[in-house]
Amino acid sequence: MAEDAADVLVAGTVAYDTVETPFEDVQKALGGSATYFASAASLFTTTHVVSVVGGDFEMGELTFLRDRGVDLSGIEVIEDGETFHWSGEYHYDMNTRTTHATDLNVLEGFDPHIPEDARDVDQVFLANVDPELQLEILDQLEGDPFVAADTMNFWIEGKPEALKDVLARVDALLINDEEAREMADTPHLTEAMRRIQGLGPDVVVVKKGEHGCVLANGQDWFSAPAFLHADVNDPTGAGDAFAGGFLGTLAAADEMDDDALRKAAVYGTASASIVIEDFGPAQLENADRSLIEKRAKRLASFAQFPEI
Repeated sequence: MAEDAADVLVAGTVAYDTVETPFEDVQKALGGSATYFASAASLFTTTHVVSVVGGDFEMGELTFLRDRGVDLSGIEVIEDGETFHWSGEYHYDMNTRTTHATDLNVLEGFDPHIPEDARDVDQVFLANVDPELQLEILDQLEGDPFVAADTMNFWIEGKPEALKDVLARVDALLINDEEAREMADTPHLTEAMRRIQGLGPDVVVVKKGEHGCVLANGQDWFSAPAFLHADVNDPTGAGDAFAGGFLGTLAAADEMDDDALRKAAVYGTASASIVIEDFGPAQLENADRSLIEKRAKRLASFAQFPEI
């Protein structure tokens, strides 16, 4: 962790996931967007978490984050409620999945509150939650942080106006290619990214799973490959781990320029490649910064062209 890195805040879910793959399944394992994000970002810098859980949640499951210095004071515990629970099944290619259940539980009435000492952080990630909650978080921020957001088809279709209000106030949007095409109403990915930039965020990152990611920063473009290995056991949380590595890298950057954003995309990809090797955030729990560095260098070698 860089000593002079800026703090990062994430607002998202701490959850229990029930996941089935063609090879194995787990019942109510630790999950949630904020959990995955913090698992990666905390390898780079001090991270603050804003979320909500029910009385059924075992806070001891987050001890590894607390031991890394993650600020968990922004997690509200509703003793008579149940924690957000997602249940889904991944198909043979591990790129497509079927959602069986999304139990919002305590998330349904969540009223987020950022702790006073975390309101002036320099980097913020609004994970995939109701855009109205994302707006509540934005209203509590102080200073002029770099804000990145995520969303999904459910919000694109169900709350388009609130989502447009979010996009008008953020610096970056991190979504997958299907979501980008739906949001922009075009089958062409580059055109979709341009249209999204027109809604507010100058930086748009499209995650393409096993095909890597594409980044648009103003008029500049960048593409990074995925990390090539065969140990894909559970893709859940890969996008949030990507975001954690992405924002964590930017937090340690001297300047928010195109080089920093490109490096952030590579380190985000490296973070995602670790989390998919096991269920839940277990692999990131046992990882350290040196593993991220090693994977990032391998990614650079994958994309190294001969002299042309």
